[in-house]
Amino acid sequence: MSCALITHPDCLKHEMGAYHPERPERLTAIEDQLIASGIGLYLERHDAPFASEEQLARVHPVEYVRAIRDAAPESGTVHLDPDTAMNPHSLNAALRAAGAAVLATDLVLEGKVSAAFCSVRPPGHHACRARPMGFCIFNNVAVAARHAVHAHGLERIAIIDFDVHHGNGTEDIFENDPNVLMASTFQHPFYPYSGTEDPARNMVNVPLRAGAGSKEFRAAVQEQWLPALESFEPQFVLFSAGFDAHAEDDMAMLRLSDADYGWVTEQVRAVAERHAKGRMVSMLEGGYALSALARSVVQHVRVLAGLNA
Repeated sequence: MSCALITHPDCLKHEMGAYHPERPERLTAIEDQLIASGIGLYLERHDAPFASEEQLARVHPVEYVRAIRDAAPESGTVHLDPDTAMNPHSLNAALRAAGAAVLATDLVLEGKVSAAFCSVRPPGHHACRARPMGFCIFNNVAVAARHAVHAHGLERIAIIDFDVHHGNGTEDIFENDPNVLMASTFQHPFYPYSGTEDPARNMVNVPLRAGAGSKEFRAAVQEQWLPALESFEPQFVLFSAGFDAHAEDDMAMLRLSDADYGWVTEQVRAVAERHAKGRMVSMLEGGYALSALARSVVQHVRVLAGLNA
């Protein structure tokens, strides 16, 4: 069984202004490194479709989806919040990013591929039910999870979020949802300053102090994530795959290495093989140091594709 790579040229056209860290070069760096590593030869490529209003409305109120459409500019840039903006191509990029989540879920759950990585932008895990924030417009991983429930009848979905920032939007959408277990690590205290105040029982939130590295991260996974995942017995595993906890990423202050991203994917893959028939979909979130981002994605995708040594 192959691993899918889902992306689209529209995702390169979304720009939020000069010097914004969430920039198109993130995707080209990933593409270049997948090719240079040889991993790209083993991936089944797909173009991301547009997500439908119905698919988005499982996560976001229809009024919110339509407000985003209405906000999309014909020229120039419109700010949705201080960090999140739209240019004339941003709406299509956001619809493609969410559509990639749907396509990836269909491909994996229909048995056409064993796993999928969605190299898309804008990212999604800060997008709340009715609020864009933190570079995010639609919550892509949430769209995938709800599609798995509503279109494929699954009952237990795990969301794994190792981005350096807490996925507050995903938690906002799924807190106390019996269909979802979310396991996350994140730097704390740090933007968006959430995830530690009485989280719901289906949230396995592990805050890490600034300066924490491989030792602390791996302990969090082994001691807190894995027991919760084994108890939950997920039928499908989704990753909010942010790579900004890397030591080379100066947007934050955690100290992970390339190898940590391969390692954590191996740990989660073992759970997926036991309980979810190995079915995994990964959505790109953060990661702003281009070389570290691209190298870390290769380590992650290598395991998703079953190519790890």
